[in-house]
Amino acid sequence: MARIFCLGVGLVGSYVAKKLAQSGHEVHAFDPAPHKISNHPGIKIHNLNEKDNPVEVLIQILKSEKNIVFDTDRDIVVNMLPGDIGHRSTSSLANLPWKTVDLSFSEHTPDNFHRAALENGSSIIWDTGIAPGLSNMLLSQAHRLLGTLKIGEVRVGGNPAQPTPGWNYMAPFSPVDVIAEYTRPARVVRDSQVVVLPALSERHNILVPNKGEMEAFLTDGLRSVLESIPSVHMSEYTVRWPGHIQKYIDERDSGAIDIISLTKEWEYDNQTPEFTWMEIIAEGMDGTRMTWTVEDHGGDDGHSMARCTGLVTVCCVEEWIVDPQMIPIGVHPPEILSTEAISRILNRMTDYGIVVDGPNFTPDNH
Repeated sequence: MARIFCLGVGLVGSYVAKKLAQSGHEVHAFDPAPHKISNHPGIKIHNLNEKDNPVEVLIQILKSEKNIVFDTDRDIVVNMLPGDIGHRSTSSLANLPWKTVDLSFSEHTPDNFHRAALENGSSIIWDTGIAPGLSNMLLSQAHRLLGTLKIGEVRVGGNPAQPTPGWNYMAPFSPVDVIAEYTRPARVVRDSQVVVLPALSERHNILVPNKGEMEAFLTDGLRSVLESIPSVHMSEYTVRWPGHIQKYIDERDSGAIDIISLTKEWEYDNQTPEFTWMEIIAEGMDGTRMTWTVEDHGGDDGHSMARCTGLVTVCCVEEWIVDPQMIPIGVHPPEILSTEAISRILNRMTDYGIVVDGPNFTPDNH
């Protein structure tokens, strides 16, 4: 079994750490507030101070504890830290000859560290969640089968199972990262060119099966597929209950937005039923269309966003352990994964009760 070093064990990171420990791996967790994994078998906790650099702490532990040795052939770092601290940690990891699965999400993408990774023998796969992540993999598979896409569209959201008072929302991961999604201009493809549109634009209502009318709006989640997948028109839309984003816009425009207050008001509530839903639509130039939907309402092992996001990360880790050459030296997006690996990830998700509806693929029909 491998040693897995998990940087960040919040709502999603704790799920990943637990799953990897349950699979028999030796898991080391680094977090300033690791209470979500306290006393969990197979996980060794390393407490961080708020100002600590997690990668530097990991390096010091490897130097000081003789019974912990990093095996560069098998061991993996999983970066699940939020926002800018996650990005800074990936920057540090690009200078080390290690393997990294990077779930962190910030405005600055880690492909800028590709040259440093090449120079230092580092291998990094980034954006390994549901969207970006699984969405990239499915769009890439559609491109392999259909060629240049006339349309590529991602619709995704994690929300309460029914509308709720107030915001109609609770954040299934860092609220700071959610707010960043609402403020960052959206990069999309229009007429085969990458263009930048205002955040929250192109608002429109959609019908989500078994839920009814919800609202979708542009967010900046396409990232690597803007360049890696040729397309005429490509967009990512975040999905929320009607009223949520208008309330945010009204408070923003009035100057009433306060991040500390929003963090409290959007705090995740385990007692509120919730669900994650994603739809991927891909259409080739000849009109052939492929559509996938992913839906989950949570399970005994965790809430839906932790499951839908975390299982993709867990699968990337375990695929890499089985195939140590899966990711070459450098910084690579999730669409680098093979058809076979993507198929196994979809099958693993369905094994856990996540509903995945759409074409699967095997080596025979690739």
